Formats: sequence, structure tokens, C-alpha cells
Amino acid sequence: MNTFGSAYRVCIFGSSHGPFVGASAQGCPRGETISEKAIQAELDRRSPGKSPVSTPRMERDKVDIISGLLDGRTTDAPIVGVVKNRDFDSSAYDAFVRVPRPGHADFTAACKYGGHSDHRGGGQFSGRMTVGLVFSGAVARQVLERRKVRLLAQTVQIGDVKLEKDVPFSAAEKLVRANAVGCADRTVAEKMRDEIVRAHEDKDSVGGVVRCTVTGVPCGVGEPFFESVESKMSSMMFSIPGVKGVEFGSGFRSAAMRGSESNDPFAVKGGRIVTKTNNAGGILGGIATGMPIEFRVAFKPTSSIARPQMSVDLRSKKSVELIVKGRHDPCIVPRAVPVVENSAACVVLDLMLQGGFV
Repeated sequence: MNTFGSAYRVCIFGSSHGPFVGASAQGCPRGETISEKAIQAELDRRSPGKSPVSTPRMERDKVDIISGLLDGRTTDAPIVGVVKNRDFDSSAYDAFVRVPRPGHADFTAACKYGGHSDHRGGGQFSGRMTVGLVFSGAVARQVLERRKVRLLAQTVQIGDVKLEKDVPFSAAEKLVRANAVGCADRTVAEKMRDEIVRAHEDKDSVGGVVRCTVTGVPCGVGEPFFESVESKMSSMMFSIPGVKGVEFGSGFRSAAMRGSESNDPFAVKGGRIVTKTNNAGGILGGIATGMPIEFRVAFKPTSSIARPQMSVDLRSKKSVELIVKGRHDPCIVPRAVPVVENSAACVVLDLMLQGGFV
């Protein structure tokens, strides 16, 4: 299924090496002013070929909005955006139908579809499909920002290199967009960049962690049981290719805490009820508390590496050595930062619409 959401419904379409990729977003309130320039700016953040830490595939990712906007305002029609694929080479992918790449979906796609799937560039399993998520989120965040909801994703770990300090939202927002890895500290960003370059030089890859913060979400947003903030957000995040873990607030660290450490004491600040700490990540009982929603997303190392790996010939059932050729990100984390950020915007708008907050 390529559709997500209840009130704000996102449907992604296309394939990595097909004519185009894109998305349709339904349920956006009518009459909202939407800037196509702002949408393009978010797609530019995700686009490849702009730094030595990303794939050299050169895609401008120019979006054409073919429905849903009239004179810069939303109508009653779905908002549909299409991005053409131009710089791709599918010649290497035929071999992977017979000899699946370790870490990729070649094998599971063969089992599920029996050879009747688009294998070029990974088809629907490719990270290129996240263009549609960024497009839909770039629309959603413009609606949210008018309601004083702000989103910020940032790289906090690449391999063994971690950002240990907590940078204030406003400062982090500027720094994240000012370097190639999306880190809120210049010195740590350079170390992260070096980590990616070293992995690439070793014909290998590296993973990392993206942290996302959403501020301004009103207390009461969220629909328990299966439409809770955590349920919906983690479902969306796990839909992003390469994601292997999601945690909210103190996450797995809370397993080592006592209740006296984990609980967030309530207090009053400026006439508003807040919590002194935010171990819950801004969510209690699946419902937003009004505190910043905080979560972290773990990405595995890029599966396509230039080192020899062992696989199996699906026809002969014999072990074979495989070397994956082509243009691939040595680390997908930097380009995943805007994907996480804009995907989160889709979730928040969906839940706010469901609860009548928009």
C-alpha cells in the first residue's frame, strides 16, 4: 500500500528509474496559501549530487504541481506533484534479479512478486521514493507553520561520531542547513563528514541517527489507541527506506531508569502547564502534552557497497560473489534529514486535522 494517513492522505507513486516519482496529498484545508518555491526548497535539500558525501547521481528534482493549487491557494482537488527522473542508468540492475544484493529488497521482491516488479534502481523500494514524502510534507508544514508548529530534524550521529550537546532550536535550525551532513555543530559536522569519506574510501558505508523535534503541537493531539502520536509517527518513519529504529523521548534509556527518574514532573510556567523534563518526548498515553515532541530515527549503513559480498544465484541455488557497481550514497543520513522532517509534518497535520485542531 502506497497511501498513508486518515485526514491528510499521502499517496506516493512512480519508481526510481521510471519516468517520474511524485505524490498526491488529499485533505489539505481549502484556501490555504502554499508557496511552490518553499516546496522546491525542501526538495532541493533532499536532492543528490551536491556534496562529496552523497551519490553523484545528478537530479534537479524540479517539481511540477499539476493539481490542487489555483493562484497559489489550495482547492478541493488533490495536490499532485511530479518530479521527472533524468540521470539514471539501469544497466547494472538486471543481474540483481538473479543474484540479489545483500541488504536490499531484491530477494524479498522476487519472493513476493515472482519477477513482476520494477527492479531498476530498486524500483519502489528505492530511497528515491522519498521525493513524494518531502513534497507532501512541504505542503503540510506550510499549513502547520501558520498554526505556530515548527519542525527540525538534525543529524546527531554518523557511525561512531556523535553530537553530545543539545543545541537550542533556533540556533540548530540555521546550522543544520549550513553544512553537508545536517549537524547543528560545525566541528562535529566536519568529523561526521570525515567519517563518511573514510567509509567511502574503504569501499564501504556507514549509518547514523537523525533526531527530530516538533514544537507548538497543542496538548490533546493524538487518537488512541492505534492512532496515537507514537503509533502514527513510528509507522511513517519505518516507511522510510533504511530505517531500523525509532525511539521517543528517553527511549531505550528509560529501561535503565527508575520511575522517579523517568517521570516528568508537572509545573506551571507563564500560566501554562508544562513538564520540567521531557523524558516522555512530549507524548503521554499516545497524546501530545504540549511539550516538544522529540524522537530519534536510526538508519542502517547504505546496503550498496563496492566491496565483494556473498550472495546466491536464485536459479542454480549456488553461492556466488557479488560486487555492486553504480552510484550510491556512502551514507544516506544527511539526505534523510529533510525526509524525516517533512514526513513528520504529514503525520502532525493528519492528527491535528483528525482532532479538529486545524
